[in-house]
Amino acid sequence: MTKVIRDWAELKAFALALGLPEITHATPWGHEALKAFGKMWCYWSYYEDGAVFKASLDEREMLMAADPETFFLHPHYAPYHLVLVRAGRIEPAWARARLVQQWRDAAPKRFLKDWDARHD
Repeated sequence: MTKVIRDWAELKAFALALGLPEITHATPWGHEALKAFGKMWCYWSYYEDGAVFKASLDEREMLMAADPETFFLHPHYAPYHLVLVRAGRIEPAWARARLVQQWRDAAPKRFLKDWDARHD
């Protein structure tokens, strides 16, 4: 069985181990989070035992329909392009791809162009 990410400590360590630049620690609303380029990037839900990831509304519905034991939503997050992933069900490969994409989405275009040129 693949090792899964079980809690905020493991998710935070996993995210930081990606070695992406411009990641900072933050404490919005008194809760620890990681920001990429000043934007919320990696954090644990304040309402449920699960991680919060960005997702379009259509993608969120698809994920929740395909695997409701893994993907879910708390009413607080309903208006936003976010989906929750239950603790103990976060697959590292899925989280890596999602975190890298979210980092790229947060990066300024000029930074990303230089980054891609250096890391191709």
